[in-house]
Amino acid sequence: MPKIQEYTAKEIQVLEGLEPVRKRPGMFVGSTDSRGLHECLREIVDNSVDESFAGIAKNIWVILGKDGSAVIRDDGRGIPVDKHASGVSALELTMTKLHAGGKFGGGAYKVSGGLHGVGASMVNALSSYFRVIVLRNNKAYFQEYKQGKPLKEVSTATQKELDGWLPGKWNIKLGEDKTGTITTFIPDEIIFKTSTVFDAEKVKNILKDRAYLVPGLAFHFYDETTDQETHYYFEGGIKALVGHSNRDKETISDVIYVIKSEGDLSVEVALQYTDSYSENVKGFVNGINTVDGGTHLTGFRMALTRSISDYAKKVGNGKNSVQDNGLTGDDMKEGLTAVVYIKMPSEALQFESQTKAKLNNPEIQGFVQSGVKEGLDTYFEEHPNDAKRVVEKIFLAAKARLAARAAKEAVLRKGALEGSSLPGTLADCQSRDPEISELYIVEGESAGGSAKQGRDRHFQAILPLGGKILNTERAHLDKIIEFEELKNLIIALGAGVGDIINYDKIRYQRVIIMTDADVDGEHIKTLLLTFFYRHMPEVIRRGYLYIALPPLYKIQVGKEAYYAYEEDEKTQIIKDKANGKVTIQRYKGLGEMNPEQLWETTMDPKVRILKQVTVEDAEEGDRIFTILMGEEVAPRKKFIQTHAKLATLDI
Repeated sequence: MPKIQEYTAKEIQVLEGLEPVRKRPGMFVGSTDSRGLHECLREIVDNSVDESFAGIAKNIWVILGKDGSAVIRDDGRGIPVDKHASGVSALELTMTKLHAGGKFGGGAYKVSGGLHGVGASMVNALSSYFRVIVLRNNKAYFQEYKQGKPLKEVSTATQKELDGWLPGKWNIKLGEDKTGTITTFIPDEIIFKTSTVFDAEKVKNILKDRAYLVPGLAFHFYDETTDQETHYYFEGGIKALVGHSNRDKETISDVIYVIKSEGDLSVEVALQYTDSYSENVKGFVNGINTVDGGTHLTGFRMALTRSISDYAKKVGNGKNSVQDNGLTGDDMKEGLTAVVYIKMPSEALQFESQTKAKLNNPEIQGFVQSGVKEGLDTYFEEHPNDAKRVVEKIFLAAKARLAARAAKEAVLRKGALEGSSLPGTLADCQSRDPEISELYIVEGESAGGSAKQGRDRHFQAILPLGGKILNTERAHLDKIIEFEELKNLIIALGAGVGDIINYDKIRYQRVIIMTDADVDGEHIKTLLLTFFYRHMPEVIRRGYLYIALPPLYKIQVGKEAYYAYEEDEKTQIIKDKANGKVTIQRYKGLGEMNPEQLWETTMDPKVRILKQVTVEDAEEGDRIFTILMGEEVAPRKKFIQTHAKLATLDI
């Protein structure tokens, strides 16, 4: 068991105040939409994970409350509550001052996911209500806050107060020598204007990833709104995570595992190839998912490319154009699932921003590259059958790349994209500012006509689709460009596609899929999501892609019209308006709405409901897309049977 470091008020260092967080929240959580909202929860969870890194915490509990709150508890040491040298409780300093915490001097924590010491205080500043309870010294200390400001000094809680605040199942009794920290917060609607509702699936994915990264740490999740409980505990580490990611795929190799350590710095890599056409690579640093990559992933890719290229040359695979043209890094991506995990001293971490989305430490690239290259070279020598299958897979990918490039060049020579004017089916908007411009992708000419008439021409463009589009799950670029509907979409967006794509040239920073609420509409929506996920993923990563949620019902009560987006909402409207004559219309298609109705329900920014498309968990998104859009029938049948009870039948 690692030596328990002393953790008292003297470990807390103060650098500056809290005011900047509410003024510029995007600097601290990346955005004020769903991603920023869940970043707040991640920050608190990662503080608890740090207690596990310190060798203390064995359990972390997360509850999503009916009141919109999130509650995070650990059984670590508990934040210090004694007086700091500044004369204020260490607990209050940690929660109300930026850069106040136990992660700067390196005494209380050797490895932690925190860097800037702003995690807890940042979440406090962005919450309408925030409460922290510390179990320490056989007592329960607490402090409450509003928008980052303490409501009173740190106090000790009574048993009655604890029982009122905490779930009965925890059964926490004063004097039982329990330790830990319990944080409750409600996101501030003033900051998170889009939504303050946590997505249970996103939260579970956050916890599941960390359970794989920290073997022996148990996560317990409970959603009060659905009364659903989930537990995560894994012993297999990142090897098990890769295996779990590929559970529905045909694997080509065993999971390859490489580890290298130098002092306090270590890298673990687990990778496996499958028959998939896409890549799923995740990078982690001290438990943090670096969704935008960084130097650790750069080093990994360089090592992978070099090691496989060297082995391919050694074993030879002549008589094809690939050997002459050479393998590329892109060839290595096809079918690759990998996890790269760095552990290093907290004080040495360099992230691009407070959101910790990208690692910037330059020395990590060389460290990872040399360690992974050596490990892969050894593995390939000792496992020639695995190595042969991997190389054959990559040669096939390289052949397909060369064939697709030749076909694409032939298509481009015909002028399929270059110099093309905007498609005739596009009703463009007047604005040329991508930040305010919107593109509605609409199913069918009927709905397209209503949308064109009902829109705000200043910033809303309409592109109707003439039926179902190509399934791009396994389609190469030349086939995509030749398909008229997709070619029109690519030209309308203006960013290009494939090797010539430039997302900074995109003409609309809000791309909205608007389809009917029936089986055909869902199919078209899935085909479009597959296209963006496979061939324009940055549109999703940048938060440009949305799904419009049109109402299911129009409820006419006398001269007043009401719209319901769910069955429960319809029932409630009818109940509330029971005294009037009620007429109900079920919308089966957008074409049934006149332009005015379409505007006031689905296109007016003041009242419409849009769901932002995110692929934070690329592994899960990749898995579902492969099941639904791939060639294998058995996994798709199993998925549909499992989820059939969740579907709404269109009869």
